[in-house]
Amino acid sequence: MKALIIIDMQNDFMPGGPLAVPGGDQIIPLINNLQNKFDLVIATQDWHPENHSSFADNHPGKSAYEKIDMNGIEQVLWPVHCIQTTGGADFHPHLNASRIEAIFRKGTDPKIDSYSGFYDNAHKKSTGLAGYLKGKGVTSLYFCGLAADYCVSYSVLDALQEGFKVTLYEDATRAISEESFSKMKEEILAKGGRIKIAEELA
Repeated sequence: MKALIIIDMQNDFMPGGPLAVPGGDQIIPLINNLQNKFDLVIATQDWHPENHSSFADNHPGKSAYEKIDMNGIEQVLWPVHCIQTTGGADFHPHLNASRIEAIFRKGTDPKIDSYSGFYDNAHKKSTGLAGYLKGKGVTSLYFCGLAADYCVSYSVLDALQEGFKVTLYEDATRAISEESFSKMKEEILAKGGRIKIAEELA
């Protein structure tokens, strides 16, 4: 069985949002179309408390996009985004959410960030996504969403480590940095992932 995983298609990551991914809204029609090709559609959602340690505002003297060491892990300091229960954390209104069977929330622990839909960045706590998918008999995962070089790529790498067959739809994602996305794609391919074009399914 195969499943489509939609990563973080939330308002705060869209153009005009505090952590806007360039062209993030452009992939919505493609993702809506993709959902019709799958029996199971899952979504993830960044879901941060206001005091989250990844926010630059919670580190006096620091600026957004600076990097710090946080409990032994390199952490990018982000603009405040996707605060729990706010409109910025909601899915973009044009995203078809009617076929999404389950939503897995991440980044809820204020002490550690969670790019991946499967684990926090220290791999200490699971979101339960892998177990849910395996319980459904899913063996192949297909990824789309935002942002390509962070939450999408880290989710893909964790899915590979969990033993799933993994495909990333390159045209159904957008990156904060194309340079960092290129490096992540190399790692994905090296670890057995596939990178394809979703438009070829149309």
